[in-house]
Amino acid sequence: MVLEFTKMSGAGNDFILADNRRGDLHLTPAQVERLCHRQFGIGADGLMLLVPARGTEADWAWQFWNSDGSDAAMCGNGARCFARYVQRVTGWSKPTVAFETGAGVIRAGFEGERVTVNLTAPGGLRLGDRVRVADEEIEVHSVNTGVPHAVVFVPDADRALVQERGRALRFHPHFGPRGTNVNFVQILGPQHIRVRTYERGVEGETLACGTGVSASALISARVHHFPSPVRVQVQGGDELRVAFEENAGDFRDVRLNGPATFVFEGRLPLPLA
Repeated sequence: MVLEFTKMSGAGNDFILADNRRGDLHLTPAQVERLCHRQFGIGADGLMLLVPARGTEADWAWQFWNSDGSDAAMCGNGARCFARYVQRVTGWSKPTVAFETGAGVIRAGFEGERVTVNLTAPGGLRLGDRVRVADEEIEVHSVNTGVPHAVVFVPDADRALVQERGRALRFHPHFGPRGTNVNFVQILGPQHIRVRTYERGVEGETLACGTGVSASALISARVHHFPSPVRVQVQGGDELRVAFEENAGDFRDVRLNGPATFVFEGRLPLPLA
């Protein structure tokens, strides 16, 4: 069998996408991990398959894996890429599209190469927790924007110990049993932040993380009293925008806007051991 795939990038967060509407493509976690490997495969932060929707609320659905072969519920950058992929391979001509994810139904709107996705309602907001890492107590904020995220404010993102501190917090018992993604956030100005993310499932820093960008913007809004929208500079160099509404202390109608670009297409024989 031959895998026909498309490589896409959402602000530097890159993905492999393939059409499985017929249901004849069955990938194992080991195959996903090999396909995402940057030396022995195509190379990506995750892999998505386009499949028919199971319910009546969405037009389509995805199967989504992290680069280590683990299941992924949600990814903001991936959602934008998936929306444009649906547009290309199905001939979708409507201004919006809805699709099922592990975190619920996501709706996306098209603006040329930029896409806006409406994220599921965030939950589990916690501010000002004190977590001990390497004999140092760190103030950590957290929220679930489809997947769990921790946020640490730093004076200089360039000097943040993303790999070392990110891994320690990602596996910290405070966030057990499944762990968390970790975002290091620098305040650049009013409604303007920079974010570097250690991503769970990738087990390293990615050039952008859409749900992490959203979590960082929401927590910045709460801690630093930023109104909507918040501009977010990511490690890949792009700028994303997070808009939201607040009501009685809760966030709702969270919208992530950013680029989703096609990189290349290819064919690869399966199985890939």
